[in-house]
Amino acid sequence: MGATPAADGWSTAAVDQDHAFDYWRDLICDAFVQLSARPVLPGPFAGSIAHRALGEVELSTVTADAQRVDRTRSLIARSHEDYLLASVQLEGFGEVCQDGRVAGLRAGSMAFYDSTRPYTLEFGDHFRQLVVQVPRAALPVARVRDATAVALCGPGPGRLVTDFFVGLAREAQDGHPAPGLVPHAVGLFEYALGLAGSSAPGPEVTDAAVRQTVHRAIARMAGEPGVSAEDVAAACHVSRRTLFRVLAAEGRSLRELLRDERVRRARVVLRAEPRLPIAAVAGRCGFAGEAQLHRAFREVVGVSPGSYRAGSGDS
Repeated sequence: MGATPAADGWSTAAVDQDHAFDYWRDLICDAFVQLSARPVLPGPFAGSIAHRALGEVELSTVTADAQRVDRTRSLIARSHEDYLLASVQLEGFGEVCQDGRVAGLRAGSMAFYDSTRPYTLEFGDHFRQLVVQVPRAALPVARVRDATAVALCGPGPGRLVTDFFVGLAREAQDGHPAPGLVPHAVGLFEYALGLAGSSAPGPEVTDAAVRQTVHRAIARMAGEPGVSAEDVAAACHVSRRTLFRVLAAEGRSLRELLRDERVRRARVVLRAEPRLPIAAVAGRCGFAGEAQLHRAFREVVGVSPGSYRAGSGDS
């Protein structure tokens, strides 16, 4: 099934729901480069692309539901497409993975990826982003690899570049492509690429930063019962896959980290408030109930909460 562009772009609304994702897969291959894709949530899927070509720069506003997109070695070998692309996140959260790095995309941030090497884009929920696509031949940049999967975010020069492209795309969609600005697009794209390349961390630095973020999130969230991997991943702006990968490298599970933080809190409360019922201690420290507190406390401390309060076990 091929995708035929309408006046304002493409949309899965053009087909019935049973064929929506198959149609979407064709859309993104026609709009960008050859890609494999799959939905990551059950149920209906919807997506649309508003595309404009302005000289050598192509601008596509993508609005879609959760999905994973892969540019694989076999697709690269078959298609020989030579582009640099940048995702500017407008709504929702996503990840760009390439060259051993993972860039988290939140609203206002931008990350580059290269069509000549494998990459993955992953979105856990509904999102909207602007994709800027430029032929590699138009960019006299030697060290592209240093710039891929590095997020430019927050105030500063990178934000000025993202604002430029968002504004340019908006003007083009409204039928006013601002021709005076178009010649500057490639130069600003190259400039942002240089910013990303100069700030690229190695994968070990990236993982260390994610681990620190995860530990801070757990310390902040452990007091609430029922905290899930999805909750922690969302709080850290990473995918479940990235969350489990960095914890596996540390040799700890999410369950263990939550348990240890809740037990730490319980030890403080047990000694500070000796008359507080054990069930109330459990609720205050994020345990689902008294039995869960007893089990976790014995695993970590080696004695029951009551014995610990009475002075047994370490202090």
